[in-house]
Amino acid sequence: MNMATSRTADYPDTALLQRVPELPADFTIPTSMSDLTVVVVTYNSGHCMPALMAGLQQAPNVILVDNGSEDDTIAAAEQARPGVAVIRNGRNLGFGAANNRALATVSTRYALLMNPDCLPTPEFFTALLPAADQFPDAAIIAPHLIRRNGTPEISYRWPATKWESRGPQADGPCCVGFVCGAVMLLNMDVMRCVGFFDETFFLYYEDEDLCERVFNAGKQIVLVPNVQVAHLSRGSVRGPAPLKSEYTRGYHHAQSKLVFQSKHYGLSNANRLRRKTLLLAVLTLIPRLLVPQPRYLARLVGRIVGLCRAYPLASNIMKKD
Repeated sequence: MNMATSRTADYPDTALLQRVPELPADFTIPTSMSDLTVVVVTYNSGHCMPALMAGLQQAPNVILVDNGSEDDTIAAAEQARPGVAVIRNGRNLGFGAANNRALATVSTRYALLMNPDCLPTPEFFTALLPAADQFPDAAIIAPHLIRRNGTPEISYRWPATKWESRGPQADGPCCVGFVCGAVMLLNMDVMRCVGFFDETFFLYYEDEDLCERVFNAGKQIVLVPNVQVAHLSRGSVRGPAPLKSEYTRGYHHAQSKLVFQSKHYGLSNANRLRRKTLLLAVLTLIPRLLVPQPRYLARLVGRIVGLCRAYPLASNIMKKD
């Protein structure tokens, strides 16, 4: 090696270095699929697994949290999506508690919560990832949920505790106070500061409570309508006893409604709501007994029982009534 070659190797061309542009101070690497962990909570959802997992093939990180299913949910998921990480709860802990078990293990920048009855597509992820980059400070980003008939669900609004929502559906990205928990992209750094699901809610209203706390903390909840995913609402559970499932839905919906009301409006308000809702439910029951529809009747009976029984109290109930 001659001296000229040695000097070239040891002392690079400073003019060449000067031509390399500096990266902007706010430069960030675009969000990719490796930055997401998909979290799916299941309970007797084996019938959903082939279609759901087919849509998650490109997702490198998928966690399935099973709440003690009595069907082939886990086997169907593992067959349809080899490598899926499974958390077996052994019993039904509820929706929020099951999600919390998975969120405690997430190490990626984002967690994508998704119900088993959703049908993600490559186009969904292609639109979702840029949305995460467009709104990097948002605590929650949500898509438009699409019904079976192809129309969008209006599953977002202002917080019910603050304002009444009115007007047409969103036609562009907007900040809201509530989005449905069927599909939520959580910014983990922001959400760790706010906290995840309140496990007092077994089923229903846990997403509304979460959004209420995010909103009150001054963090952004952003709906992005051009990000769309099909949601086959009420299609995630199909157990051996459908009437029992309907009864359970009605029971927990009533209980969680009272938990939410007491937490955010106060105990007196919750008790007034209980009396009013119970009266309406009993009046509705009478004609339903004359012309019974078994599934609706089972759900209505569950609601009445849920309204009559004591409900769990959240730790930070509003004191002002």
